[in-house]
Amino acid sequence: MSPKPAEAQLYVPRFNVMAPDDVRPFVDAVATAQLVTVGADGLPDATFLPVMWEGERLVGHLARANAHWRRIVDGSPALAIVTGPDTYVSPSWYATKAEHGKVVPTWNYSVVHLRGRIRVHDDAEWVRALVTRLTDRHEQPRDEPWEVTDAPSDYVDKNLRPIVGVELEVESVEAKAKLSQNRSDEDRSGVAAGLAADGVDPSSLVQQ
Repeated sequence: MSPKPAEAQLYVPRFNVMAPDDVRPFVDAVATAQLVTVGADGLPDATFLPVMWEGERLVGHLARANAHWRRIVDGSPALAIVTGPDTYVSPSWYATKAEHGKVVPTWNYSVVHLRGRIRVHDDAEWVRALVTRLTDRHEQPRDEPWEVTDAPSDYVDKNLRPIVGVELEVESVEAKAKLSQNRSDEDRSGVAAGLAADGVDPSSLVQQ
């Protein structure tokens, strides 16, 4: 008998667990994801797409010319990977380097994995409603937000035809923030200073 495969999960050491209250705001702020599915032939597909997390579903759209959507089996498992800023961390930035030299390079990043069942929506009204919500979400902060209805209706229809909607019914959420939490205050300060010196904003890359 073949061994039972391990349950798929994101590797998250205890000190890298993202605070539950930070997960949805993180996904909302990033607003994009890599959608990963497996076709009927067992081969994986991945597409970067704009997304919105609404209630218990993640919605987005793909280009109709992208063969990925045609390979999706409705109701099959899928994974959406949402990633934030990431950066290389030099061991030379750690205060402890001068103390004992026992330091190595690493990489800081934040990521959320959303798993569930995927469904394709090749429906003009569904896609129009999604694009309208996506547009409103990104335009509202502007002084003069653009609206879908600002463009001629037939022109909008023409530009909606080349896209197809997808909906992930979210069944599990795993979130990781690797932000030097396991380092001392002095080491984290050193990382923040090193990033700033390299012209990188450390605010979302090092735990303050």
